Amino acid sequence: MADLDDMVQSVGADLLHRIETDQLILPTLPEVALKVREAATDADIDVAGLGRIIETDPALSARIIRVANSPLLRASRVIENLHSAVARLGIRYTCNLVTSLAMQQLFQATSDAVDQRLRHTWSQATEVAGIAHVLARHYTSLQPDQATLAGIVHRIGVLPILTHADEHRQLLKDGEVLDALIERLHPGLGQQILEAWEFPPELACVPREHLHFERRPDQPDYADLILVANLQSLLGSEHPHARLDWDRISAFARLGLAAEHDAPEMVDLSEEMAAASALLG
Repeated sequence: MADLDDMVQSVGADLLHRIETDQLILPTLPEVALKVREAATDADIDVAGLGRIIETDPALSARIIRVANSPLLRASRVIENLHSAVARLGIRYTCNLVTSLAMQQLFQATSDAVDQRLRHTWSQATEVAGIAHVLARHYTSLQPDQATLAGIVHRIGVLPILTHADEHRQLLKDGEVLDALIERLHPGLGQQILEAWEFPPELACVPREHLHFERRPDQPDYADLILVANLQSLLGSEHPHARLDWDRISAFARLGLAAEHDAPEMVDLSEEMAAASALLG
């Protein structure tokens, strides 16, 4: 264990140095997401203006329409065009949804070994995001669209670590070291990335705070939500967090949820959570 800790500390120090000296560049927000988030800060932006930005990406436009027509929104009338979809969702919701959907572009790699890990990380993110969306809507006053985005980016710090591993292939041969490196460094790197993207503080803190199981904020927040959603997603796995005593984690109480692993409300919402995750995948 000491040898593993020493190796992780050494590689981690090298990785952080490379980031601080711009030898390894942190990921940038996808262009369409950047344009949409910039537009959303314009007090004069309207549905038509936002739609014109999104329609430059036909695939993304189709996914926005799909979400607008999903059973999750319980709408009775079928939407057939992007303008109507944005009008139904609203500017803020659309902005966060575009950012969430566009983020998949970042989870791609040139090597099979890294690509497999990125796909797994994206799958984790969409599952947590779907759970968080449903919990936010049913149990809290937190915004479901913000909850979705928080779930999508809660492990964004994995990206520069895997980029580093792609350049240093010996790391890919030692999965134990790479896994330990990811678990130790991704929370801080994730917060650093989201701050660079100028995400609001309540979202930027999620990569780091969702792993602080003893946290006790005054009010439930998005880190609480992602903490609980992440634990829910790990049930039945071999991950150490799957064996935590939920009764000792105060986030459940703040969100108004029972701490039992098989709580009825969690079971009742499982299909809705799966549907929400599928919309992002």
